[in-house]
Parts: sequence; C-alpha cells; structure tokens
Amino acid sequence: QVQLVESGGGLVQAGGSLRLSCASSSYGFGLLTLNWWRQAPGNQRELVATITAGGNAYVADSMRGRFAISRDNDANMGYLQMNSLKPEDTAVYYCNIRSTTGGIDDWGQGTQVTVSP
Repeated sequence: QVQLVESGGGLVQAGGSLRLSCASSSYGFGLLTLNWWRQAPGNQRELVATITAGGNAYVADSMRGRFAISRDNDANMGYLQMNSLKPEDTAVYYCNIRSTTGGIDDWGQGTQVTVSP
C-alpha cells in the first residue's frame, strides 16, 4: 500500500537537463536506500544511481559526471538531476526504495524521459 510517485520527465533536446522527483509515503523513508533505475524498450532494467540513508551516493559509469542523486528525508523526497542529456538516455525512469535486507522493496510507476537529437 506504499505510494511512490515519480515526476519531472518529459521531452528535452540533447545537451539539456531534467530533474526527476520521487515522492514517498513510506514510513521510515529516511532509513531506506533510494535507487533510480531506467528501462528503454527492448532493454533490461538498468541501475542509474543509488543513495543510502546516510547520503552515500553512487552513479553508474555511463552517467557519472552527468547525473546526480540526492534526497530530502524530512520531505520524504528523492531526486535525480540529469545534465548533458543524450538520446541514449531515453527511457522510462523508476524510483525504488529498499531496505538493506530486501524486506522492503517499493517501486514507483515510472516517468518517461525522451531526449531528441
């Protein structure tokens, strides 16, 4: 019954920026790891970035230096800042909150990001 909702996707020209947001109704959001994933048609789901409850962040190699993950635990919000976007970044982006044990694994509905050449 946890609600996790992404927003901020849309159409942007190559080289542009978008900021995705993830709003969580989960109790204990600030104790959980936040992940962003993406999936393009015909491709498997790919991890984009991770941030722990304590704020330690990781961004996947192909997006490192262009994307940044952050969170506001007081607001129960997660974010993905996407800069220098490329057409190959086009995908549905999903937020995901997860306990370290995997006992909690909640997903949003996804938001479409389309980057035109």
